[in-house]
Amino acid sequence: MKNTKHLRTLAAGLLLLVLLAACASPQADDGKLNVVSTVSPITNIVYNIGGDKIHLAGIVPEGVNSHTFEPPPSVARELAQADLVFINGLNLEEPSLRLAEANKKPDAEIILLGEQTITPDEYIYDFSFPKEAGSPNPHLWPNPIYALRYAEIVRDALIRKDPANADYYRANYQAFEARIQALDQAIRETVASIPEPSRKLLTYHDSWGYFAPRYGMTVIGAIQPSDFAEPSAKEVAALIEQIRREAVPAIFGSEVFPSPVLEQIAKESGATYVDDLRDDDLPGQPGDPEHSYISLMVNNLKIMAAALGGDPSRMDAVDISNVPGPDNAVEQTQ
Repeated sequence: MKNTKHLRTLAAGLLLLVLLAACASPQADDGKLNVVSTVSPITNIVYNIGGDKIHLAGIVPEGVNSHTFEPPPSVARELAQADLVFINGLNLEEPSLRLAEANKKPDAEIILLGEQTITPDEYIYDFSFPKEAGSPNPHLWPNPIYALRYAEIVRDALIRKDPANADYYRANYQAFEARIQALDQAIRETVASIPEPSRKLLTYHDSWGYFAPRYGMTVIGAIQPSDFAEPSAKEVAALIEQIRREAVPAIFGSEVFPSPVLEQIAKESGATYVDDLRDDDLPGQPGDPEHSYISLMVNNLKIMAAALGGDPSRMDAVDISNVPGPDNAVEQTQ
């Protein structure tokens, strides 16, 4: 009887080990590429190109500060299995980059998208990312043309690693390119509908530095410096005076990070405070039709236009869906 019980216990333990091994390597034998990415807009861009031909994990949870995110030890397993790791770069996700470099397979590629999209003479430095601190503004993806370049880099990397599915990746890129071109045109029309004196952005964080020049908007300031400290009373007073002087109708906070300072500035300057812009937190939940990079941009432009006196309806015709369909299969590592 004791021997039987011992054998059952041993069998249960072996089964547990098998299950753990399967969990540790769920993608090992189906031939698909294992791909890891960081912030959700990048994860979504990768999904739009890779679709169901890859296993994709996003390692920076939505709604967290990507600048300060420290990946948990469990992320090391994802990175150790990855064939490709897509990172924004420009010093945005340094802890994730270090973890990827320490755990990658010998034949894996770590791809820094920002460094392959713009050159140093195109870097933008601003309040949140002053030049003397050494790191340029890394928020390239709010400029849809840069997001399209990200998609092109992803396409080429997937084809390089998985040439058998090259036609699939190319077709997805072409469909995504058409969506981005439509988005770009809709943004131009929407911004043009805003009275020219009101095409100004004061935001929680400098996420719009590469967006604004393309569409004829001006970033007049941001509340969050690169060290994420509160702005000084002198800086706050200067922003209030600037808003009054330039008659800025609205200032924009983050849907993810409430800002009492922005509320104070709005109250004292007379501007409307709008607190639901997003720069890296996609609308909806994974699997929802609106959970996409393009939907993120459409929602932001509707918010901006409504607050600044423009016509938000010009964004309604943009196709916000993901090229391969709902992103149910994308793993969000927590």
